[in-house]
Amino acid sequence: MKYCVLIIDGASGWPLPEREGKTCLELAHTPNLEAMAQEGFLGLVRTVPPGMEPSSACACMSVLGYDPRVYYRGRSAIEAKSLGIPIDDGEAVFRCNLVAVRDGKMWSYSSGYISTPEAGPLISALNETLGSDKIHFYPGVSYRHICKLKGREDTLLATCTPPHDIPDKPIEEFLPEGRGSDLLRDLMKRSEAVLRDHPVNIERRSRGDIPATMIWLFWGSGKIPDMPPFKQVYGLRAAVTSGVDLLRGLARMVGMDRLDIPGVTDGLDNDYAAQAVGALNALEDHDLVVIHVEAPDEAAHAGAIDDKIEAIQRVDSEVVSRLRSWQSDSLRVLIMPDHPTPIQTQTHVADPVPFMLWGPGFTANGAKKFTESEAKKVGFFIDNGYNIMNMLIGG
Repeated sequence: MKYCVLIIDGASGWPLPEREGKTCLELAHTPNLEAMAQEGFLGLVRTVPPGMEPSSACACMSVLGYDPRVYYRGRSAIEAKSLGIPIDDGEAVFRCNLVAVRDGKMWSYSSGYISTPEAGPLISALNETLGSDKIHFYPGVSYRHICKLKGREDTLLATCTPPHDIPDKPIEEFLPEGRGSDLLRDLMKRSEAVLRDHPVNIERRSRGDIPATMIWLFWGSGKIPDMPPFKQVYGLRAAVTSGVDLLRGLARMVGMDRLDIPGVTDGLDNDYAAQAVGALNALEDHDLVVIHVEAPDEAAHAGAIDDKIEAIQRVDSEVVSRLRSWQSDSLRVLIMPDHPTPIQTQTHVADPVPFMLWGPGFTANGAKKFTESEAKKVGFFIDNGYNIMNMLIGG
């Protein structure tokens, strides 16, 4: 038996009054998901334990079969792991977004989805000007980067707000607060002068693109506990494909192989077909493969209803279609979002999400479509989301 986990990041959400009270999953044309829903087993699952932050890190940890209450210590440490950044005792790492602020308000949490080749020189300039033996900036992908601080574990006590939670809001109200926030605020403020007249930003302005005007530090993490290897826990050799460092970091932490598939990104420009083909090809020498698609979540953060719908439809037509036709008599599939990202909030919420188990051994339980309302209607609920992996493998 082979296994596939398809994580459609942020695909679920809330009913949209301006779209006849339907969610994006309900609005999307998804004939493949619909056919599988009628053959498979649907339900709702809570991926974010009560009281924990509804981040993709926490939620995806549950999807991969690990209890976030035991292993989760913050998202930035997982991303640092993906980038090969060591975290020692006495060190703290923070997600470092390149953001755009205009008239004192959060204009773009991603600096207009700045490209990785453009972001690299900006992070290098920050490291040269603001870095020291105690402060270091590490380049990541697009707008997502890492800042590591030595000897300032107190910064982990600061209250920080993700920039995607405050679109078009005055940033002064959401700057880091509390113990340890002094250094974070200082670095964020000083970054403005470094970035203002950098050649990359001059070029972006000349093209009419959004410039990166400052850094935003949040999601602080310290050293994280060791996680037992996936093969040791579940007895399967596994691999992951994703366009973001978070999933690649989780893969590294649990000993999953990371698939380097050209064209895989975090946006609508993702090569969905190549991602699906590359993942299924990996089943030749792996037992389980995880396909993580970030695009619906990014569209929801931007409040872009049509983009989110398009991303879901492309997952259906270019990924799910291939799962349906790939030796279905020997493939078990789990399909689910990690968390909801409602258009109304433009950020994550901790609501349960729909899941679908399909393949040998799973019997239809009356659902007609893969949507939030259909999953709720069948009445099956998993409270501890990390148990879903056992259902896929042994269900």
